[in-house]
Amino acid sequence: MSPIRQIRGEMPFLDHLEELRWRILWSVLSIIIAAIFGFWLVWRFNVLELLVDPIRVVYDDPDLKLQYLAPGDAFFVTLKLGIYTGVIMAFPILAYHVWSFLSPALEKREKRAIVPALYLGMVLFVGGMALAYFAAVPVTLEFFKAFQAESLNAQLEINKTLGWIVKMLLAFGAVFELPIVIMILSVIGLVTPKFLRSKRRHAIVGITILASVITPGDVLVLTVMMMIPLVFLYELGIWLSVIIYRAKDKRREELEKELEPDPTPPTGSVEVSEPPRHEE
Repeated sequence: MSPIRQIRGEMPFLDHLEELRWRILWSVLSIIIAAIFGFWLVWRFNVLELLVDPIRVVYDDPDLKLQYLAPGDAFFVTLKLGIYTGVIMAFPILAYHVWSFLSPALEKREKRAIVPALYLGMVLFVGGMALAYFAAVPVTLEFFKAFQAESLNAQLEINKTLGWIVKMLLAFGAVFELPIVIMILSVIGLVTPKFLRSKRRHAIVGITILASVITPGDVLVLTVMMMIPLVFLYELGIWLSVIIYRAKDKRREELEKELEPDPTPPTGSVEVSEPPRHEE
């Protein structure tokens, strides 16, 4: 029998642990294989140049090159980028194993809601990275460059510079998963649509603080670039939460109907009448 078994019905607790162990092992193996392939992609297609392009545009220097201080810096930066790329590439496999482990405990309606959300999460992550690459990174670089005095000469070191850009990309991708996080919390019952609506003002304040931390810059650019998308994603999360709870309510009504006693007497039953009373 394969180590990863198809779960049917209920399983003992130890079998669940065994299932979880094998899925974690397969997930780690998929990340390692994807990281090796990601390293080859980064090296073969020169992804380093792609990450340096926004810096060249901001500094108006098409020949700008990053500095490295040790012989192995270029290799280790490529290795890190390969690992990041591998994790992103392995995400569908990771999502499959998480889904396969949790799906037997979910109702059919919950499955129909979660499966599209997994694909939506991938799209949102890529969309967040794209927004960071084409908008957030250039704007933030312009903001930092404004503080460069004439007496200063920029020496951009490869580890810190590319590390900062990659963190920006991953941060935007992760923040854009907000609707998926809200949906998962709704499935397990930790938040409700009513709670999310009542905390909308608090959420906007939190989004403003988060946006100011991730993307330093002037207020107008900050608002357009980060706050508006996050507020929209919060509203999308409320909408997904509503769908989840509607499915839960419908399921609860069906169960209540199944548990209600049938007032119709069974076929073939004989109605027993009370004997006549004789007055004394």
